[in-house]
Amino acid sequence: MKGTNGRRAGLSIVAVTLLTGVAGCSSGGSEGSGGDGESASSSSSPSSKGGGTHVSPIAALRTAEKSTDGADSAKVESTTTMGSLMAMTADGSLGWGEGLTGTLTITYTGGTMADTMRQLGATSMEARYLPDAYYARMGDVFAEQAGGKHWIKYPYEALETLGGGSGAYLKDQMENSTPNQSVKLLLASGDVRRVGEETVRGEHTTHYSGTVEVADLATRNSSLSDSQLADLKKQLEQAGVTTETVDIWVDDENLLVKKVEQGQAANGAYSQTAYYSDYGTPVDTEVPPAADTADFSELVQQQGAGPTS
Repeated sequence: MKGTNGRRAGLSIVAVTLLTGVAGCSSGGSEGSGGDGESASSSSSPSSKGGGTHVSPIAALRTAEKSTDGADSAKVESTTTMGSLMAMTADGSLGWGEGLTGTLTITYTGGTMADTMRQLGATSMEARYLPDAYYARMGDVFAEQAGGKHWIKYPYEALETLGGGSGAYLKDQMENSTPNQSVKLLLASGDVRRVGEETVRGEHTTHYSGTVEVADLATRNSSLSDSQLADLKKQLEQAGVTTETVDIWVDDENLLVKKVEQGQAANGAYSQTAYYSDYGTPVDTEVPPAADTADFSELVQQQGAGPTS
């Protein structure tokens, strides 16, 4: 049986590393451009469908960003790896019409995060996103060590204060995990190219690709505003990212149906593949019961772990 000090330190470590893992849902990269049951067949021939060769990549992506942003919600499936820290899957729905909302089931399949979760009696958890905070439901083993509370609350505004530079990055990631963010990132690359037409899970799509060089981000002809470029550059630099490749697939309704990001960050190589479907799906996310919720900032401060950095 662990002593009180060891148990408290363990809880704080879990709270911080769990947050880092979940933030990976919104940034990461690829297993390649044609996996996960997809029947991909690239072509550069003209098409009368959306995203054809008569539309420039920049113009097509601007339309996709606007259409995806305006759809307000979608079902999401993703697979993420971050060096030796974790391998995870996420499945659920997200809404972004009035702040980020939604519920995902997150399963850790490898890395140190999976080991940590196994010690807590479960490798999967429920994640709830609300406009002011993110909530993670832990297992009974965690609750036994946290005063009987199963949920951890991560208020977005507290993350920057508690976490310094890394906390600011996590705050940005948690608040900007919607699919149109991937389109903005690709627009920021400045070298967007149309790869071709492919079938993704039975849907006709157009595939676009680009590479983001973080050092050059503010000077590239990216079709984003100076403030948007500055925000993206700050987020990537705080994560230790120097170069990131982005691939997206847009359907005939100008909606993002797949995105792949990959690169190198402070914690090692990362990758994420995400699929989006059922745009406009209803998203109804409830705040977990207060009596069953431990606040992340209080958990860290009370248990003497101090701020992360």
